[in-house]
Parts: sequence; C-alpha cells; structure tokens
Amino acid sequence: MRTALFPGSFDPFTLGHQAIVEDGLKIFDRIVIGIGSNSEKNGLLTVANRRRLIEDLYGDNDRVSVAVYEELTGEFCRQIGASFLLRGMRNTVDYEYERNMMVVNQMLFPEITTVLLFTPPKYVAISSSIIRELIQFGGDPTPLMPDNIDIKNYL
Repeated sequence: MRTALFPGSFDPFTLGHQAIVEDGLKIFDRIVIGIGSNSEKNGLLTVANRRRLIEDLYGDNDRVSVAVYEELTGEFCRQIGASFLLRGMRNTVDYEYERNMMVVNQMLFPEITTVLLFTPPKYVAISSSIIRELIQFGGDPTPLMPDNIDIKNYL
C-alpha cells in the first residue's frame, strides 16, 4: 500500500490543500493529513478544531485520515508506515523551501520520498495566512475554503 503523509499546520485547511489531497489520491492508496503541533504558536484554530474541520471534510473517504503529531515529520512517517511525503507548491518561494526540506529529510530519512505537486493555478494565491487575515478584519473567507465548511463552526 502506497501511503503518503501530507504534513502541515492547516490553520485553516484551504481549497489549495484540498486540491493537493485530491491530486495525491490519484497517486497514493492512502493519505494521512498530519497536523504538526507547535505549542509555541498561537493560531486561529485550535489543533483539535483543525482536526475536526479536516475530518468533517474527509469523514466519508476511507483513504484519507487525520492525525496530530509532535515529533519530526520523518519519524512520524515511520510510525504510520508512510514512504512518501506529499507537499504542495504554489510558487518559486515554496519551491526553494520544499527543496531544502527534501534535501534534509533525504539525509535523515533516506527511505522517505518527497513528492511535490503543483497547486492548481486558480488556487495559487490562497494561503492559510490570507484566510486568517481576512477573518481578523471581518472579511468572508468562504470563497477560499472547501465547500460545506463554515469556518465559524471551528473558531
């Protein structure tokens, strides 16, 4: 079984994230969406609500699961039996960051392969930080969120 970990903070989970998962399901048998927990970071959503939002979105899909982890991403891959790291790329800034992470992960966890997928062009401007800012200033993030997700239910 080809299992990939899609790691991130997902604060909150966006249309861009959803597009990467959907494309990833064309390649992998199973995707674990791994929410990295960072106790020093105060986000918009609690980790529990991030998990709940993603589970509400994928609850009917037995090929997608959600987990919270606090260890190195490569260590978590080993724990869940994932041989692949699934990552999304929007632009050249993402590319530089992801390439560096891939090099370090390859040195530390040579059995794990990083797979980079391009975010569809219509979603490249969407980021969790933009959604957080919209909410902070009273804007409506609905067009940037997956269908049937009302962010107010998770704040």
